[in-house]
Amino acid sequence: MNNLQVIDLTPDTIADYDVCGYKDVKKHVELKRKISWFKEYYPKGLRIKIVISKKGGYQGMLEYIPGEYAHRPVEADGYMFIHCIFVGFRKEYKGKGMASMLLDECIKEAKDNEMLGVAVVTRKGPFMVGNDIFINKGFEIVDSAKPDFDLLVKKFDDKSENPKFRENMEKSLDEYYKGLTVIRSVQCPYTKKNVNAILESAEKKFDLETNLIDLNNVEEVQNSPSAFGSFCLIYNGEILSYHPISKTRFENIMKKKIVK
Repeated sequence: MNNLQVIDLTPDTIADYDVCGYKDVKKHVELKRKISWFKEYYPKGLRIKIVISKKGGYQGMLEYIPGEYAHRPVEADGYMFIHCIFVGFRKEYKGKGMASMLLDECIKEAKDNEMLGVAVVTRKGPFMVGNDIFINKGFEIVDSAKPDFDLLVKKFDDKSENPKFRENMEKSLDEYYKGLTVIRSVQCPYTKKNVNAILESAEKKFDLETNLIDLNNVEEVQNSPSAFGSFCLIYNGEILSYHPISKTRFENIMKKKIVK
């Protein structure tokens, strides 16, 4: 543990560290967009903390923001809201308590700011962490959304009202009843990768009408039809993927959907 250090990134220092695996601002448009977004929301309370090992370098990160600005379709005003947490990029650093360290920092900041608690959306699989590390910290499930998302909270006062998913998620799918629609937000830098290839494949290989929607503010993200909020791939009103996927994965899904 003495080998690990938690660093609080700022708009002035974020470019000095890789973010979500992206390191070169000139090479990676994803990183440039993420940094611009971070600078916009930093004054509103957005924080990114990273764990650095003296020997192994960058080994984990935690991103959180006051709930009214959460880039997920939730109602969580008064809570600190965690967007994402990743730890243990190298095997030798897994199980070293890094997630616990980062969560403790977030919980402490929420208490220092006299907030109601800390909330997070989870899901098993890629792009989102599961429930275990939060349950171990005293979080509890207070709401769920299709197909397998959970909303967890650690409340500082049991009398506080629970955060919840927005009720209009499924209904908003009616807006995307024809063709292929990609919805994305710069909150997650992976939402740019593969999108152009998917849209091109949809048009040329499957003869689909396509629509790309960039979510540009909190209100738009919080009204997303996906509990992930920052990405959604929709075909004729049905969600094909709740997180970014490759062109190959998209084509495999479409081959099962379309009978030629």
